[in-house]
Amino acid sequence: MEWGIKLRSKKNKLLKKTFINFVIKILVLSICIPLCMLLGIFLLAVLIDRLSFQWLYDISPEVYNNFRDFFSSITTVRALVIPIIIIWVIGTLVLLYRLLKKVFGYIDEIGKATEELVNKDVEYIELPDELEEIKNHMNHLKRESEKNEKLAKENEKKKDELIVYLAHDIKTPLTSMIGYLSILDEIDDMPKKKQKNYISIALDKSYRLEDLINELFDVARFNSEKIVLEKEELNLNLMLEQIIDDFYPTLREVNKSIKLNYNEPISINGDPDKLSRVFNNLIKNAISYSKEESEIVINLKKDNNNAIVEVINKGKQISKEKLSKIFEKFYRADSSRTSKTGGSGLGLAIAKEIVELHNGKIIATSNDLETVFEVVLPLCKN
Repeated sequence: MEWGIKLRSKKNKLLKKTFINFVIKILVLSICIPLCMLLGIFLLAVLIDRLSFQWLYDISPEVYNNFRDFFSSITTVRALVIPIIIIWVIGTLVLLYRLLKKVFGYIDEIGKATEELVNKDVEYIELPDELEEIKNHMNHLKRESEKNEKLAKENEKKKDELIVYLAHDIKTPLTSMIGYLSILDEIDDMPKKKQKNYISIALDKSYRLEDLINELFDVARFNSEKIVLEKEELNLNLMLEQIIDDFYPTLREVNKSIKLNYNEPISINGDPDKLSRVFNNLIKNAISYSKEESEIVINLKKDNNNAIVEVINKGKQISKEKLSKIFEKFYRADSSRTSKTGGSGLGLAIAKEIVELHNGKIIATSNDLETVFEVVLPLCKN
């Protein structure tokens, strides 16, 4: 729809420009031609009046007198009014016909080109030189449309594969839970220690099952749910501290820690729920992909009119190829089906969309020492 509006706008501007140019030509020519003819006739009459045509008189006095009488009569404006009007009307009609013919020709050419825009057999749209600008624009739209269509098919394929993967993985913890709970139900005199161990395993499997179901819901919602922001002034320092506190049980379990660095309070205008989701995803990724017993560092600082949040973890380097795709929908840096770090491949894609809706940007860099996710958001305007 958007490219269609742009195309119509371009076409309307071009036709308007062409029409104005031809109207100007009509006005100029319809005025200049009669004036030039009138001036020419007057000059010719003056020339005849000034020059002697004795040779014509010698040949035929009667022809000479008729010649002199004719050019004397056309020196009056009255005698020229009707011829000038006739010439003007004819000239205007001719020019108007040419204008309409050219404009309708442009419309036909653009109509054909519009059909070629969605024709996969046509690789390049050709238009006359006068339509160079709109031709380039339409070819650009064609390339973008084909690129988006290809991307949509790839995303749909990835989504289908991911749904199959999640459905398969949901069965594993579910089967395990059923097995342990069945044992607990069947054996009444099970030792307390063993009973507690089975309950703990079943609980872990239920948490994993919950994560997989949430991922499945994310996949189902992503294409149908439009992100709407509800902005308010919020303190980034406090938000990050609260998010880090929520990760305390997870950090203790994997024997990792998070250090938050900042020198001053920083406020932005944003949606607290959506931004919490962004930083939650980034911290969750940092925990999943960092080295054993390592420290995750979060730096919060100002740079000109922006707030910058850096989430840094020490772990395996992400290749340039993977970095270029890391914010794509359904892309999973860890393609292992059994890995708990694999995820649905939507976390970073959603994070990028939320940040960009806040007029910010998110960047990922990685080397052999650390991986950094940098979020840039505009500060509150005073």
